[in-house]
Amino acid sequence: MLREIVIWPDPVLKEIAAPVEQVDDSIRGLLDDMAETMYAADGVGLAAPQVGVLKRVITIDTSPRQEGQRLVHLVNPEIVKYEGKTLYTEGCLSIPGEAEEVERAAKVWVRALDYHGKPYELECEGLLAIAVQHENDHLNGVVMLDKLSAVKRRLLGRKLAKAKAEEAEEATA
Repeated sequence: MLREIVIWPDPVLKEIAAPVEQVDDSIRGLLDDMAETMYAADGVGLAAPQVGVLKRVITIDTSPRQEGQRLVHLVNPEIVKYEGKTLYTEGCLSIPGEAEEVERAAKVWVRALDYHGKPYELECEGLLAIAVQHENDHLNGVVMLDKLSAVKRRLLGRKLAKAKAEEAEEATA
């Protein structure tokens, strides 16, 4: 089932997601819905807060842009190691139409539970490493705007607020 993607500056995007107690059918249903929503929006990752659910759940599939990848589900992810640095121009499904250069670790190791609740560790490089960090930030109430300089953040915030106001005005006209 497609879910509605929460758009910045919705306050839910600043909330910290709660750990999942048990991976059951409701969590698997959420993971399925998130994957379907992510694919429909042409994204490579989606965190549960982006669909209004404050649970520590992520879906990522970088395969359209990174060879050798597949859909991964991360429940209660924890990045346990960071290595190197890289700059990447990131977009965000909750901030449509915007892309900004963000500095991230070049490689990360993440521990999580899989779709069936089994623990595993994933070594991530390239776009997968970027996506894991980006989506993990969402679980902690951090959006990519928070990673920008204060000046860039202010300018982009004004631009997005103006676009949202214009959209609201058009809807009532």
